[in-house]
Amino acid sequence: KPTFSLVSPSLPIAIDTYDNLMRLFGSDRIAKMMDKLGLEEGEVIQHPLITKSIERAQRKVEENNFGIRKRLLEYDDVMSSQREIIYKRRKNALFGDRLSLDIDNIFYETAQSITTYYQDSKDFEGFKFELLKNLSIESPLATEKEFIGAKADDLIMTVYVNAKKHYDLKSEQIAKMALPIIKNVSDNQPQFQNIVIPFTDGVKSMQIVTNIKKSIETEGKDLIKSVEKNVVLGIIDNEWKEHLRDMDDLRQSVQNAVYEQKDPLLIYKFESFELFKKMIEKLNAEVVSFLTRSTLPGRDQQQVQVTANRPKSIEPKLSMNRTELPNFGNSSSSNNQNIDTREKQKPQPVRVEKTVGRNDPCPCGSGKKYKQCHGSVEVAKV
Repeated sequence: KPTFSLVSPSLPIAIDTYDNLMRLFGSDRIAKMMDKLGLEEGEVIQHPLITKSIERAQRKVEENNFGIRKRLLEYDDVMSSQREIIYKRRKNALFGDRLSLDIDNIFYETAQSITTYYQDSKDFEGFKFELLKNLSIESPLATEKEFIGAKADDLIMTVYVNAKKHYDLKSEQIAKMALPIIKNVSDNQPQFQNIVIPFTDGVKSMQIVTNIKKSIETEGKDLIKSVEKNVVLGIIDNEWKEHLRDMDDLRQSVQNAVYEQKDPLLIYKFESFELFKKMIEKLNAEVVSFLTRSTLPGRDQQQVQVTANRPKSIEPKLSMNRTELPNFGNSSSSNNQNIDTREKQKPQPVRVEKTVGRNDPCPCGSGKKYKQCHGSVEVAKV
């Protein structure tokens, strides 16, 4: 196709750069005019009608691209509102601002979620199980009749108070257990400033970094704050990454709503709110469950690692492997059992006997072919 150039008041523009543009937004009148002009390749076009047509087509392209960018920003606004909430929680945990208040809110929201759900469904057994699972407390009500007839607000507050009281008592016990070990490390190895203490809830394990001097001065309270900080940060990061993957999948799936003559953006906003709500409930349950159930895996001083000036380089890590937890069962017996199991399950080499072909000499030494000697006998047997 010949290439034309257009003379405009500012700068000549090659017409071939606008070929796709003109095919989409140009009129049939312009196409017929270009055919009638019969211009050769490289010849300058000075017709004002062509110039105006290209300007109109360019304006349509810009309007179309603006609409696309505006649509993308509307999708991103949904994520921005959720991102602000998560980043605010993470900032509070990272710098220690309002962390204790966030922990209180998490306990209350968890108590509210459990109580509301199971009271609406009138499931007293499920209510008791969830309290033990997530809050590590017994039900404040003895019978199902009392549970169904209780006021929701009063029951929520009772569950929250009992759970917070249990957590405070457990935190004091952990501080008393860890304080002698920290003091011993401080007396025998004064060159170190920070200490790494393992915590586990029986399923997940986490390495907590805390300052030795501050832990001793606060009688273990700084250790509990470090536990809360690392637990909240670790669980927020894990749940937020999973939520981002779910949001990407949702954004791709809602595009099919166009075939049903529905607005994908409205469906995306509604579904993303439900996903975010479930993510917050799961996050709260994970945080409360680990805080109320976690403890030191043992009192042996050798289980505590000491690091020098490295609190920022160690990030909280959650491990789902139970065998990696310190003092998980009897070490000697478990190692012997693992060795015996591996020896029993050791794969044996596969031995394949050499097969004799039908036309090969028979292994019996008769000098005949295998098919005329023992091979014919086997065929007869079959």
